[in-house]
Amino acid sequence: MSLTPARIVIVMGVSSSGKSTIGQSIARRLHVPFLDGDGYHPEANVEKMRAGIPLTDEDRWPWLEKLAKALHEAANLKGAAAGACSALRQTYRDFLVEQAGEPILFVYLDGTKEVIAERMARRKHEYMPTSLLDSQFATLEVPDPASENVLPVPVTDSVEKITQTVLKSLDHLKSFKRWQ
Repeated sequence: MSLTPARIVIVMGVSSSGKSTIGQSIARRLHVPFLDGDGYHPEANVEKMRAGIPLTDEDRWPWLEKLAKALHEAANLKGAAAGACSALRQTYRDFLVEQAGEPILFVYLDGTKEVIAERMARRKHEYMPTSLLDSQFATLEVPDPASENVLPVPVTDSVEKITQTVLKSLDHLKSFKRWQ
């Protein structure tokens, strides 16, 4: 299935897969805003995660709605926007698209639990303990390019290679100029 053109790109995957790093790289190259989903969690969600308690769907809906609306507003202001969000389940991805009111290209950072656990052990996250990695993988519904607007990329590729792969799929956005 070919990708649907979109003004919003969300880099998705489990914790420590590199969502923020890749999302920032894409946003820089496109000269568009980057919105990190972590910054849209209400304090109650942050406290749950900090305590090692996995979020429920009820915890996630208001967060996803707030992020989708912010990405839509940013795309309206600047022509496009990039974001980072775990978007682990298809229902979350569908909800993000519904709330944004437009197509979203999901860039799925695909990695094994072993690779991600190694990365997670090397980084210090404000509120995501390594104990939540199992719940992240248990929640993950790997997106299917045959039925979803998703571009899977291996987390083991370099930031530059992943960014280039994504940019090649965004031909419709190449008219963006540095001053926009």
